[in-house]
Amino acid sequence: MFEEFYDVVVVGAGHAGCEAALACARLGLKTIVFTVSVNSIALMPCNPNIGGSSKGHLVRELDALGGEMGKNIDRTFIQSKMLNISKGPAVHSLRAQADKEEYTKNMRMVLENQENLDIKQAEVTEILSQDGKVTGVKIYTGTVYHAKCVILCTGTYLRARCLCGEAITYTGPNGLQAANSLTDSLLSLGIEMQRFKTGTPARMDARSIDFDKMEEQKGDDRIIPFSFSTDPESVQKEQVSCFLTYTNEKTHEIIRNNLDRSPIYAGIIEGTGPRYCPSIEDKVVKFSDKKRHQVFLEPEGLSTNEWYVAGMSSSLPEDVQIEMYRTVPGLENCKIVRNAYAIEYDCIKARQLKASLEFKNIEGLFSGGQFNGSSGYEEAAAQGLIAGINAAMKILEKDPFIIDRSEGYIGVLIDDLVTKDTLEPYRMMTSRAEYRLILRQDNADIRLREKGYFIGLISQKQYDLLKQKIASIEEEVKRLESTHIGASKENQIFLANHNSTELKTSTSLAELIRRPELNYEIIALIDKDRTELPDEVKEQVNINIKYAGYIKRQLHQVEQFKKLESKKLPNDFDYKLIKGLRLEAMQKLNSYRPSSIGQALRISGVSPADISVLLVYMEQMKNNHE
Repeated sequence: MFEEFYDVVVVGAGHAGCEAALACARLGLKTIVFTVSVNSIALMPCNPNIGGSSKGHLVRELDALGGEMGKNIDRTFIQSKMLNISKGPAVHSLRAQADKEEYTKNMRMVLENQENLDIKQAEVTEILSQDGKVTGVKIYTGTVYHAKCVILCTGTYLRARCLCGEAITYTGPNGLQAANSLTDSLLSLGIEMQRFKTGTPARMDARSIDFDKMEEQKGDDRIIPFSFSTDPESVQKEQVSCFLTYTNEKTHEIIRNNLDRSPIYAGIIEGTGPRYCPSIEDKVVKFSDKKRHQVFLEPEGLSTNEWYVAGMSSSLPEDVQIEMYRTVPGLENCKIVRNAYAIEYDCIKARQLKASLEFKNIEGLFSGGQFNGSSGYEEAAAQGLIAGINAAMKILEKDPFIIDRSEGYIGVLIDDLVTKDTLEPYRMMTSRAEYRLILRQDNADIRLREKGYFIGLISQKQYDLLKQKIASIEEEVKRLESTHIGASKENQIFLANHNSTELKTSTSLAELIRRPELNYEIIALIDKDRTELPDEVKEQVNINIKYAGYIKRQLHQVEQFKKLESKKLPNDFDYKLIKGLRLEAMQKLNSYRPSSIGQALRISGVSPADISVLLVYMEQMKNNHE
């Protein structure tokens, strides 16, 4: 038997696998990443974009910690747009259209040139373990790769099958080879599995699309990069437009008349689909009162004529797809390059994981990405990075790296996965983050870059630049709070021109910024001592002053949250011993084994009354030991 020895084995080279492998290798560990095809490294099998509402937060946090996704999209985007700018800064989210081929090619190049990292095209068929601890993997040829830690990032490939009406192919996305053997190995280890599904729309030949019948959607005039390490001037370039059109009653009629041929409604599909990214069949059935649905036409890249039809994913048969798509304005003569399809796959119940993304019952086995029951490239990459960091921390004999809900969207994502029963593919949303006013995409570096530095993924130079930025923000805020202006004629005219109330007495520049109709940029005309600052500093100054009261209130809420998180619970405790706990709470606590009182409170089925019983018991135990 042929054998190889590594520190870390990563199974899968999608968005999660890439981040996990890079993190381990960059932290000095000998790492190998397996993929069913080297051509599928960082593949974008569905939408051709990175970011979007709340997902942009994840990418910027990942970048702040030392991940690669933000840098890669900055190198390969073809359009960029900041979403939700008409709303408050808490929900602003960056989104960029990617050149799919270039995105994959560039990420593969990063992996191929990363020291300590090997790439291997092979199917992993078995996870090897001994005495509850992982020891390596075996591949299809029988070769064994010994490792101290293994990270599972299998995405949508496990026992995958794609469905287009009555036509079923037993492949992964884009017709790539499925991984059909690993599930049995995981089940033999006692890992609980479930079956999920997702879908993708058709791709159209651009030459068959009438874009004149659609609304053009342009990118931002001033492009903001995803990565805090990217020079903003380097990403100012000509952009490609997207286009908006709509379905109509004729579209919906065709769908309704053919629901019996949809695998979803015919009962052929076993897996549960994503609630927040439904197929066009689901939209028509569940929102029957809607006369139309948005359809976005997005380019797949600069070197292809393929266009992605966002908003119309489907598993209907090919003949129905053609009829349906051709009712949409601009698609009357469309030619389909790739049919829409649904894909089913095996994944785990994430409550089996610790917050570090290590399996509770199998030491050294970590998991990240869609395999954990999530959806989306960004959610996958964020989990991959954390799983990679924690595998490295374990080998290096350091404490696990945990981001809690008050520190980042990544913390919210992972906490939701490991404390809630994920009955459908999980998607990140700003509404899931209770502290979203302080967890903005614009301050991800201020919140997390220092953590990335202490982990070892952020350089000294990057950390020094962060400290300079923070100092500049604090200095400018202090100056504005202490600089006062009087009720001069010049100042009164300025305020009147901006529909702002005139001054009765002297006031600080900070107080003026807090007025709804004014901001940091506007008051520059009456701020005589101002010096020019970088855009990113000015943005933070404006937000910190304008929302100071709200931010202070949220920071107080975080303090209360931290108190509950600091009350740790033993990992091996039997909750059956606590009298007064309801049966459901006892069962859930024994199943999830929360690490703290705070985490226990977030488990569905555990009530505040149960927490009170738990706190009383803990206090009694503490007194008995004293």
